[in-house]
Amino acid sequence: MQQPMKLLEPSATATEANLGARVREIRKSRKWTLKEVSERTGLAISTISKMERGEISLTYDRFMRLAQGLGLDVGELFDAEAEGFSHGTVSVTRAGDAPVHRSATYDYDMLASDVTGKHMVPMIGHIKAHSFGAFEDFISHPGEEFIYVIEGTLAVHLKGRDPITLTKGDSIYFDSGLGHAYVSTSDKDAIVLGVCWKPGEQRSNGT
Repeated sequence: MQQPMKLLEPSATATEANLGARVREIRKSRKWTLKEVSERTGLAISTISKMERGEISLTYDRFMRLAQGLGLDVGELFDAEAEGFSHGTVSVTRAGDAPVHRSATYDYDMLASDVTGKHMVPMIGHIKAHSFGAFEDFISHPGEEFIYVIEGTLAVHLKGRDPITLTKGDSIYFDSGLGHAYVSTSDKDAIVLGVCWKPGEQRSNGT
């Protein structure tokens, strides 16, 4: 009898501590103060400081604001040698090799993190939240979002709408500007493939 496939747990390739150190390194190389980064990102000085020290993790929307405020692609926060997307670019992420962005509610395996300037941000999400109460508020960010359930049962909470239940093999595509949150409704954490499309073009520079 064929054994069921065992899904990989998130690896520790990227911890909050070394991700915070990377952000601090970028900030200091540009001679920016915490206040200047706060003004560029809209994040509180205390939030940035704690993130740099690895004391807290950021939700996806705040993480994206941090990258955009630094003038970087998300991939560059994980990989200093990430290269820009161009004609003929191919990126392969082996199982267990993806850097991980952790938050209180989700863990994200960041796929194709070695490529910057992507229009899509692909991830494997491990949904740790088992109630909406785990969130401070709905998450929202510019762009479009696609979620496909790999394992478990998921409730997709959209602000002003009834939650939508998804089971293994189900998917949803929506405007990520809508307030949203994902909640695992089965005993185990749900695992999803997520792809976010972000509008505009990010450039790596110090301006």
